[in-house]
Amino acid sequence: MSIYRNAVWLVKGLQEYTRSGYEAAATRFCPSDLEENLSGRCFMITGANSGIGKATAQEVSIRGGTVHMVCRNKSRAEAAKAEIVERSKNQNVHVHIVDLSNARQVWEFTQSFSESSSVHVLINNAGCMVNQREVTEDGLEKNFATNTLGTYILTTGLLPALRRAEDPRVITVSSGGMLTQKLNVDDLQFEKGPFDGTAAYAQNKRQQVVLTDRWASQHKDIHFSCMHPGWADTPAVQTSMPSFHAKMQSKLRTEAMGADTAVWLAVSAAAIKQPSGLFFQDRKAVATHLPLASSRSSPQEEEKLLAALEEFSLKFKP
Repeated sequence: MSIYRNAVWLVKGLQEYTRSGYEAAATRFCPSDLEENLSGRCFMITGANSGIGKATAQEVSIRGGTVHMVCRNKSRAEAAKAEIVERSKNQNVHVHIVDLSNARQVWEFTQSFSESSSVHVLINNAGCMVNQREVTEDGLEKNFATNTLGTYILTTGLLPALRRAEDPRVITVSSGGMLTQKLNVDDLQFEKGPFDGTAAYAQNKRQQVVLTDRWASQHKDIHFSCMHPGWADTPAVQTSMPSFHAKMQSKLRTEAMGADTAVWLAVSAAAIKQPSGLFFQDRKAVATHLPLASSRSSPQEEEKLLAALEEFSLKFKP
């Protein structure tokens, strides 16, 4: 079945996830959706020093929003901030150095931030695709620690800050690659069998989609969504998938194209009218499973995922 999923996904990707797919979808976009004055609204964006995160931060800053860049590398973050401020003429751009693979560090940041601040929109953009199995200092597989547990703790820890804001939203940058995966709660850290970094990343992205749906059910006062940016030409793709990048470079979307739906979900009035918990591609809610792919998980499996993440998170909570 995984062979079937991969084949159908590849055909779908060539049709929809490329630059030409974006250009075709953009013909139905409403230009006024992004004509928003974001002054007085606070946006937190993880992984905002490059790629889709940086492009998203740039668009928010241009529209007057206050941007909190959550990044791992200080020098790259400060360089990106300077560029964003220069282009937007908006001084309300702040850098926070946090390694999302470090659960304790994420908890400490959320507790410190939530004590005195509110956030209108959280954009979980930071991601990790390590192709050789790597373990963090906490003993966690790095892809899982960053993409799933880090996202879970950051979102959970910022719920009080979100609830203090008007029209709070949480957007998670997932991936269409998750369509190739069925939720596997029995091997969250890929300890069984040979390690496949691409499969681990796609599994993490499936976990994010499940989390988004569950959060939407649990927290009715916050609007949750996740999205697929398409195949974009970003530093992460160049580094983690060099052969794919080399073959597809001429067909890849720009970073701004990849960021478009995240920006739309974060700022537009049209997005908030959509039901909470959905998965979006090119400003449109789309299915989270391929036809006949046997990738649906049971409520019991999803509950087991949430229970495991809660157990992990409490283990590292200060």
